[in-house]
Amino acid sequence: MTWEQTGGGVQAVVPYDGRLLLVTEGNGWVLPSGSAEEAESAEAAAARIVYELTGYLVDGSQPLEPGQKPPAVLCSLLTDDPSGGARLSPEAIKWLPFEEAESVGLPPAVVAYLRGHSPV
Repeated sequence: MTWEQTGGGVQAVVPYDGRLLLVTEGNGWVLPSGSAEEAESAEAAAARIVYELTGYLVDGSQPLEPGQKPPAVLCSLLTDDPSGGARLSPEAIKWLPFEEAESVGLPPAVVAYLRGHSPV
């Protein structure tokens, strides 16, 4: 079975203007994440998960590190304002500056991406 057939998990990496989109989980901030639906690509799953959780439209473009499990998919923000149908409340959604986001326990591939794309 392939990853797409098993409905594996996916993490969405949504950078915008030197900040990273995070959501609450337990007592901390994490990348938006969830499970893919049957036969859904990691890129499509990331875009759907971000929309369902936050209301932001994104385009899941590429995994940050091919072969990483669960995949961390780089997403481009398509809308500045979230829709009203988000599962999470606005208080459970945060845009954290890259420098601060590194301290929340992100996967190494995400930290490397943030360090390479931090605004000067």
